[in-house]
Amino acid sequence: MIKRVRIAIDHGNRNIKTVNTTFTTGITESDIRPGRGIEYLEHNGKFYVPSNRRIPYQRDKTTDARFFYLTLLGIAKELELNKNIEKGDLIQVQMPIGLPPKHFAELYDKYEKFFRGNGEMLQFSYNQKEYHVTITDVMAFPQDYAAIMLQHKEISAYPKVVGVDIGGFTTDYLMFRSGVEDMEICDSMETGIIILYNRIIARIRADYDVLLEEADIDSIIQGNTGFYGEKVVKAVLQEAGAYVTDLLSSLRERGIDLKSTLFIFLGGGSILLKELIKNSGLISHVQFIDDIHANAKGYDYLYQQGE
Repeated sequence: MIKRVRIAIDHGNRNIKTVNTTFTTGITESDIRPGRGIEYLEHNGKFYVPSNRRIPYQRDKTTDARFFYLTLLGIAKELELNKNIEKGDLIQVQMPIGLPPKHFAELYDKYEKFFRGNGEMLQFSYNQKEYHVTITDVMAFPQDYAAIMLQHKEISAYPKVVGVDIGGFTTDYLMFRSGVEDMEICDSMETGIIILYNRIIARIRADYDVLLEEADIDSIIQGNTGFYGEKVVKAVLQEAGAYVTDLLSSLRERGIDLKSTLFIFLGGGSILLKELIKNSGLISHVQFIDDIHANAKGYDYLYQQGE
């Protein structure tokens, strides 16, 4: 039976997010079937295994075929959760996606063509289930804008709102005036959470001969410090605090007043640094979108508005 589904995908530099799933932006290709118990996607005789080793930042993700297979993995994960999908179904996928606001005009057409492909039938298996999928439509929307639009009624009451999406490699911001986006005040700064991780890892290795991983840094910032020395914990929190101060100061340098503007923070980096941002003393009005899937849900919402 032919089934039509809509699967929104947020191609982050650190994580891939769908409306219901999140996984690291990393994948490896193999000619050999992985061993028992290992998650993989099979397509055209190749095996694609999710990896915790992230793909290095790429401004234009259409130059790397791995992002297409990460997309298939996202589709497969969503289909696995869809109780209406049955064996033998021919699945037509409508796929809303996103781009940083600053890069949107330049790259949206290229992204839509790349992820749509040639409209051919894609036969692949995931967790030993076969799927027959055609990507029938891809539509791109600006990140940050998409998530903020989920609460458009609320923000329209404010004269100035800035959405700040702290992602993996970039921090995207976009101004809204009485609920209407101002594309002249937006940018994609290369100040994402990965920059903080690298800064901390280098300092701790040099000063204390300790090899921290990103998960360790997350744990310390979240208050789980029992496995780490006092000096290491103090240094990590110092670097995280300095990162937040620098980030907010950068927004001020770009002409955004920190006291008279409502800031809405979203993205994995914002969730991690929430308490540090709230306690920075630099901004007067702040809200947080704690759902890491917010952009994907925003793409899905905006796509439906255009149907």
